[in-house]
Amino acid sequence: MFEKILTLCTGNICRSPLAEAVLRQRLADRGRTATVASAGTGALVGHAADADTQAIALARGIDLSAHRARQLTPEISRWADIILVMEKHHLEYATHLAPTARGKLFLLGHWSKVEVPDPYRLSQDHHALACDIICAATDDWLARL
Repeated sequence: MFEKILTLCTGNICRSPLAEAVLRQRLADRGRTATVASAGTGALVGHAADADTQAIALARGIDLSAHRARQLTPEISRWADIILVMEKHHLEYATHLAPTARGKLFLLGHWSKVEVPDPYRLSQDHHALACDIICAATDDWLARL
């Protein structure tokens, strides 16, 4: 069982904070205690979650108001038992930053072979699509985490 789970996207204001919150909520719903965190490969450090992402999340009962973006570091990579990324280029970035993380890096959409497209600065429909993909991919991981 993985006790420390990291989700990773680019800016750490849309996809990874949402994936972090969804994972945390769904694990708790199943009586699992795990520490779930998120980071970005090019984080907008200190920024709140994107307003459109917050709205989509809140409509699904998920509050992202406390989130603040942070940059992926080698230390954060070492901390995590597993790192779930949104796109293949995040795998490459994280591997380059911390080569020892290679064996614990996976696409969030690994089981359905799907990447989560970046909705940043796009319509709410794009944010809703990213949320749908994140929720489905999270469900695929729950039995394996």
